[in-house]
Amino acid sequence: MNIGFIGLGIMGKPMAKNLLKAGYSLIVYDVMPAPLAELVQAGATAGKSPKDVASKSELIITMLPNSPHVKAAVLGADGVIEGATPGSILVDMSSIAPLASREMAAALAPKGIEMLDAPVSGGEPKAIDGTLSVMVGGKEDAFAKVKDVLAKMAGSVVLCGDIGAGNVTKLANQIIVALNIAAMSEAFVLATKVGVDPERVFNAIKGGLAGSTVLNAKAPMVLEGNYKPGFRIELHIKDLQNALDTAHENGVPIPLTSQVMEIMQALKVDGKQKEDHGGLIQFYEKLAGVKVRKGQAS
Repeated sequence: MNIGFIGLGIMGKPMAKNLLKAGYSLIVYDVMPAPLAELVQAGATAGKSPKDVASKSELIITMLPNSPHVKAAVLGADGVIEGATPGSILVDMSSIAPLASREMAAALAPKGIEMLDAPVSGGEPKAIDGTLSVMVGGKEDAFAKVKDVLAKMAGSVVLCGDIGAGNVTKLANQIIVALNIAAMSEAFVLATKVGVDPERVFNAIKGGLAGSTVLNAKAPMVLEGNYKPGFRIELHIKDLQNALDTAHENGVPIPLTSQVMEIMQALKVDGKQKEDHGGLIQFYEKLAGVKVRKGQAS
């Protein structure tokens, strides 16, 4: 199977590399020359545009920042829709609005092009080691054709429903992750402020009911003051905005999500939008006048 891969950013680059390692033939495209050159050096072929990539691929994968970027690459000038042939499958692995996925699928269908929305969770570390969680929306027969390919980048690949269901699932995931980080932040700042070592708090609670994958991934970073981005605050803001828009369109109140969104917006105002979303704790640290670090309590 010839595979096209469009979007070689923090997530897309290691995902594409894992497909190369699995033995697939890749034609790749990105607007930035450096990651494109890196993938070519790893064994991929460079495409000239999304149209060019699609014209040479049976399966086209997109991994881009947000809905407008995906729509431009798929439906815009020199886009996938202009190059893809009937029977090809587009798998958009970006995290975008469910409505945008449905709109693109509707535009592609008359051309005989099937589409799946398949956003991922796990951040850069899991993209690198190929253990992402993939949430898929679309037709079951199309899913069956590409599941094995997706599995080369993932620890789990689950069909969640019709087109758009993958992104609805991702929005649910992002709400839970954001609220987990906020809860961890409140708890660790409280412990530090009243004189209890936050590292000991983490070690005491991680095996109990409060334990979670989020806690295990973010607490060690926070305790070191390491906010090198695996998933940037500005991208989580994008996801929460999509969650709020989708919720409001469907008459669903999500008040806790709204509160965490405002915390992230405050961090953006402070110039921290490109830091890891675990850096959300800095909002609470600023309010309480403490720094949460291992071995430290006020």
